[in-house]
Amino acid sequence: MPLKSGKSKEVISSNIEELVHSYEEKGTIGTSHPKTKKKAQKQAVAIALSKSREKGK
Repeated sequence: MPLKSGKSKEVISSNIEELVHSYEEKGTIGTSHPKTKKKAQKQAVAIALSKSREKGK
């Protein structure tokens, strides 16, 4: 499922939740393969925040 665009905390947290869930199922976030769940969570936060900044372009 594609990530939602928006700057609200609810949208960002739902995107993080979706990315972490994807990591738990597949072991990947996008094309990367984080070794630990903690690194996957950090990467999910970075991706979600980056997606929220795209909205302003």
